[in-house]
Amino acid sequence: MAKIDWDRIKNRLWEKKTRPFTVAAGLFLAVLVWQIVARLPGGGPPGGPRGAAVAVEIAAVERGGIRDIGTFSGTLIPKSYFTIVPKISGRVKQLHADIGDRLTRGQLVAVLEDEEYQQQVIQAEADLGVAEANLEEAASAQELAAKEFDRAKALHAKGILSDAEIEAAQSAFSARDARFKVTKAQLANQRAALETARVRLSYTRIKAEWQTGGEARFVGERFVNPGAMLSSNTAILSVIELQPITAVIHVTEKDYFRLRPDQPVVLTSGAFPGREFRGLVARVAPLLKETSREARVEVDVENADGALKPGMFVNARIEFANKTGVTVVPTSALVSRGALQGLFLADLEGKKAVFRSATVGIVEGDRAEIVEPADLEGHVVTLGHHLLENGTPLILPADAPWASAPAAKPAPGDKR
Repeated sequence: MAKIDWDRIKNRLWEKKTRPFTVAAGLFLAVLVWQIVARLPGGGPPGGPRGAAVAVEIAAVERGGIRDIGTFSGTLIPKSYFTIVPKISGRVKQLHADIGDRLTRGQLVAVLEDEEYQQQVIQAEADLGVAEANLEEAASAQELAAKEFDRAKALHAKGILSDAEIEAAQSAFSARDARFKVTKAQLANQRAALETARVRLSYTRIKAEWQTGGEARFVGERFVNPGAMLSSNTAILSVIELQPITAVIHVTEKDYFRLRPDQPVVLTSGAFPGREFRGLVARVAPLLKETSREARVEVDVENADGALKPGMFVNARIEFANKTGVTVVPTSALVSRGALQGLFLADLEGKKAVFRSATVGIVEGDRAEIVEPADLEGHVVTLGHHLLENGTPLILPADAPWASAPAAKPAPGDKR
């Protein structure tokens, strides 16, 4: 029986176990050596500590215009919204408007069954006729009682009638006069009842009415169908105004105090690529919500063709400032060195970096306004400045060895 070489088996297991660590250590040493070589003069790619030339990209300092534009997202809502409801109960007999229909002020939109209300008018007219007849009768009786009382007073003055008889005549007149006043009030009441019945009958014809705004509206939603039994104040249709339409945006306190009514706003929607809509700031809320620290702002947007609809998502741009003739550099030139913010100027003659602290004004896209120093000119470093310090030698784009190196010829059989 062959003897098992346990030492050899242990060595092989140990090699398999430690091989990943060996590979990792080798890679670490390779990277370390590469970094050391890269920091030597002429070794590796440009870059390194002070004294080592750094390859950079530069851009010219410009004088031009720049705008301070705030961008916000928001949602569209109707300029106005209300629901049409019946003032009386009844069954829907007809609907004359549906979702999306255009409405004009005073247009008939629904009719309720009106037989019951017509009967009420007929009954009120009959009651009014009775009241008028009663009033005529009471008026005649009052007139007769008044004449009898006048005659009794004359006879009493001549001593023909006693005091008791004159008192009886006066009481009869007072009763007839009271009866006349009661019937007169009843007549007025019946006239009011008839008018009420007629008004209630008119309520069976439901119209779209509004007081302010334009003459046109649109049906947003329909809540009932013909034949439905409604109680008073049950919603039948919703009516919305789309011209103009309102965009609701929310702003933080950073931009809140820069907003004012009638400020121009440009809006875009993903539904209409490349198209811009114009509007004006209409209302700014006087408070910021505690939860979001934002204030509600409403913008009235022109929507003559009705393309914009409530519920759509929009982006809004508001121009807060527009400056001309200012110093402008690419935002990629801005750097921070400790507590200082600034940029590196490229000394093209001395081929070295010169750090200048700077005060930044408006930032628009990839361009930034430099407020101070006001006399800034020349070229600024836009790439590679993370390796720079004040006075670091520069390898400018035209001087870079790879800028003029001939392209490598493809090897035989290379199909590039």
